[in-house]
Amino acid sequence: MSYLAYLLFRLCTFPLAYMPYTWIHALGNKLGLLVYYLYPRYRKRSLSNLALATSLHLSPPQIKDLAKRSLQSLMITFLEYPKLAHEKNISLIASCENPAVAQELLKSGQGVIFFCGHQANWELFFLEGTTHMAGVAIGRPIKNTFLYNWILKLREKYGGKIVSPKNALKEGLRALRAPTFFGIVGDQGMPNSNYSSLFLGRKAWTSPLPALLSLRTGRPILVATNKREGGKYLIHYSDPIWPHEASTVESLMEEVLSIFEKTIEANPSQWLWIHNRWKQSLPSTLPKRLRQECIALIFPCITLAEETLVSFKKIYPLEFLTAFIPDGSNISYLPEGIEYKLYKTLSDILITDYSFKLIYDFTHNPLIKKHFLALSAFHVETPTSAQDIIQLESHAR
Repeated sequence: MSYLAYLLFRLCTFPLAYMPYTWIHALGNKLGLLVYYLYPRYRKRSLSNLALATSLHLSPPQIKDLAKRSLQSLMITFLEYPKLAHEKNISLIASCENPAVAQELLKSGQGVIFFCGHQANWELFFLEGTTHMAGVAIGRPIKNTFLYNWILKLREKYGGKIVSPKNALKEGLRALRAPTFFGIVGDQGMPNSNYSSLFLGRKAWTSPLPALLSLRTGRPILVATNKREGGKYLIHYSDPIWPHEASTVESLMEEVLSIFEKTIEANPSQWLWIHNRWKQSLPSTLPKRLRQECIALIFPCITLAEETLVSFKKIYPLEFLTAFIPDGSNISYLPEGIEYKLYKTLSDILITDYSFKLIYDFTHNPLIKKHFLALSAFHVETPTSAQDIIQLESHAR
């Protein structure tokens, strides 16, 4: 089946290799809008993640507009794969504004660390870089080995080498001992990491590998960013971030992520918003529909809130929880680490908030379910009593 899926993909996308980039981009814009309207999973995830990026200060109309444009950007990237595999001269589509920054460092005889993310077409970081520098980068395999081997051939077409994440530290140290750059796509959510920081206003887990390699080898980190402009791609390298005696993993990562954040804020539509950047926990024994990182808890009375919120906090110790509680309630105790919203009428609940991906509604009001499912919620759970949540807590351990 994997081979048949690969053949079908190659057959359907074969004409793209011979289309002008302008046609591919126009087609990608059309396809991105279709995905937004016809594929709720991607639409809701984009809307929610844009709402979670509180430092962007986006209004609901801005969130909707950026969700559409980000899916258009993603579809352009997807459609460009066959074209890039066929492309002989990458400079026709991508160029680096300041390649000398890295090239001068490599001339010293040791490597440099590149940190980049899923901006515009992220494949171009490695493709453009390896046309004039020796490079190694981390690549996460996909399930279809036939398709991944084709992607691997594309990525390594200019002499670069892709290594598995499980060998990242060893391969990174090896690359940095030679005049080679080591590339890390470091903007993915990694709840199994031991490092977290605020990212676009929310706590996010991130691999500290760039900082670990820099501290161990003394080599600098360069943040590589990319933007699509006028149908072409412009890559930019930051000034080198050098480790010093007082440097720590936290201080280096803070500087790296700060530079990267600013480029997202300047051009948010070209970042990959369908990725769960703020995922807080690893998969657990909870049913899949209940594994989300931003959750609304809606209570008809304070009694249910007091009976269940401690259990909710144990089930979701790191997730972003918001509890809607009737205004005027006689509150005796509510656990910390939860955002509380007081409401007087139903309209105070039915707000346009795209951040919530999961709703626990104890009121069983059908208007609440309809409202949040029309926004970005994937599921609305309707517990019948506090005991339902207590039992869920015992299963989630």
